Amino acid sequence: MATDARGVIAVTGATGFLGRHLVRALAQDGWRPRVLVRRDPVHAFWRDTEVEVVTGDLGTPGALDRLATGADVFIHVAGLIKATTLEGFNRVNQDGARAAAEAARAAGARFILVSSLAAREPSLSNYAASKRAGEDAVRAADPSALIVRPPAIYGPGDTETLGLFQLAARSPVLPVLSQASRVAMIHVEDAAAKLVAFCRTPVLGLVELSDVRRDGYTWMEIMRGAAHVVGAKPRLIRLPDPGILAAGALVDAWSSLTNTPQVFGLGKAKELLHTDWTPSSAPMAEGVPSKFGLIDGFTHTVDWYRAAGWLPKNIVA
Repeated sequence: MATDARGVIAVTGATGFLGRHLVRALAQDGWRPRVLVRRDPVHAFWRDTEVEVVTGDLGTPGALDRLATGADVFIHVAGLIKATTLEGFNRVNQDGARAAAEAARAAGARFILVSSLAAREPSLSNYAASKRAGEDAVRAADPSALIVRPPAIYGPGDTETLGLFQLAARSPVLPVLSQASRVAMIHVEDAAAKLVAFCRTPVLGLVELSDVRRDGYTWMEIMRGAAHVVGAKPRLIRLPDPGILAAGALVDAWSSLTNTPQVFGLGKAKELLHTDWTPSSAPMAEGVPSKFGLIDGFTHTVDWYRAAGWLPKNIVA
């Protein structure tokens, strides 16, 4: 049930995975969400949510100004996760973030940028470099902005993580990456709740998020957890780093040849092999504590997939 109205909050990226959960959580907290979308959104997550719509995208003349005018807070979630060049990433992740921050500042709205933990290592990939460039652009446009770096996000409605559970359920083997790596994770409802808290109570600077395990998980724990919650017992096979890098390079070559950007490539392979994706280097001002750890978060997600028909209800390992 919504609390007393808190005011208008402008949201970009509202129809994406995190954005859908965030808009619902904001409305439940008493905010009046105003979203920037290309077309009037109809989604099950917003069945009981009143949403004001500004039609357009980050490049539509005047759209960001219309979105920001009269808003108390502006939270920029929109971002690009695949492109064939750094310039392609920067058009959205840098230039779009700058334009959003400038519109928010002109309207007197407090600005929050949802970045990525990848921004901490900009040399690894074009995506990571563009997310860091976006952070730098926002700091220049509005030094009072809050920058939030979430780690890998999963949960109900996520099409990206679905593949992990499908593979865990059907394959006799599961790949395991570097045993030295530690990877922070967060359930989407926890990520949304923390962002809502930041909207409610001003925080400045940089915050890196995680679930209840701030020291992250090993790839072995992640793969075993995925297998456990779908009731399967595949063998875990360690993939050699050179093979992962070679696969990424091949995907990049194909993407360049066909001009079809892919999420996975050499840059993403380098990200996956990076040893430390934990938030230990940033303050712990996370607003509200996380509810989910890996196993209960994965279980909640798989239950949703099965209820939605995305995974079979009875899986035979």
